[in-house]
Amino acid sequence: MKGMSIKIIRLALLLACGGVALAGCGKKEQAAATKGQVVARVGDEVVTIQDLENEFRWANVTPDKQKDPEIVKRVLGDLVVRKYLLRQAMAAKLDREPGVLLDILRSREQILENAYLQRTAAAKAPGKADVDKYMANNPAKFAAGKLLSVEQIAFPFGPTTQSFIEANKDAKSLDEIDQKLTEAGIPHGRQMGALNSGDLPPEFYGLIEAKKVDDVFFVRSGPNGVFFKVKGEERRPLEGEAAANLARQLMRADAIKAEQGLAAYSASLEAKYEGDYAKIMQPGDGKKN
Repeated sequence: MKGMSIKIIRLALLLACGGVALAGCGKKEQAAATKGQVVARVGDEVVTIQDLENEFRWANVTPDKQKDPEIVKRVLGDLVVRKYLLRQAMAAKLDREPGVLLDILRSREQILENAYLQRTAAAKAPGKADVDKYMANNPAKFAAGKLLSVEQIAFPFGPTTQSFIEANKDAKSLDEIDQKLTEAGIPHGRQMGALNSGDLPPEFYGLIEAKKVDDVFFVRSGPNGVFFKVKGEERRPLEGEAAANLARQLMRADAIKAEQGLAAYSASLEAKYEGDYAKIMQPGDGKKN
């Protein structure tokens, strides 16, 4: 409880300082209004063009779509609703509740964590030679890309279906899978579909490439589990600037994962756990023989 109180006091001070900053922002927003920067008002709150542009960034709205009336209406409408609800929450003094304060602190930490990882990864942006090498090392995603035509059976993935997957991982046909799912009372659907080789992990795609005629594969797809069988394939190479852009995105994602791994290692060296948590968090599984 003492640790929680310290955190709440720290956040309260942070918000108090933020209040001073926001007061300054209020003056800036009033000044911005005279320059035509305000796009909406919600009571005493103003929504500036900078607020709207930031929403476009969060929603991944490309510059060429930011003048589309329907998109502007949706994004600006959602922003106005949030500003309104913020006013209601502040009026109800929800920002003073301990649980809410801790959630705000957690959100702040997550945003700063992500910002640090993104900036660190961006500082190591790959050059053209690195991008070319990455594409050469991952042909299935680029020059040797294929579109696989598959017959698939999809069903909701969860704890109750995990045992079914394990029991049927060596199934020889989709008919067999279909019948057993029906007998088990698991809702499912069977249909034709397509998979892009570039969306599959290299190791898994290698298994598909070495497939036999009767091979049935399993893959997670969002909230569903999918058993499928490859019926055909078509070459779909990705080349030129589109390939280079995808390579940069994938390399950036790899760089962020690497930074996360380094951070986890460094944090484990600095962390000192107390009481029972020292035993739980010791290297290995935390159990003594």
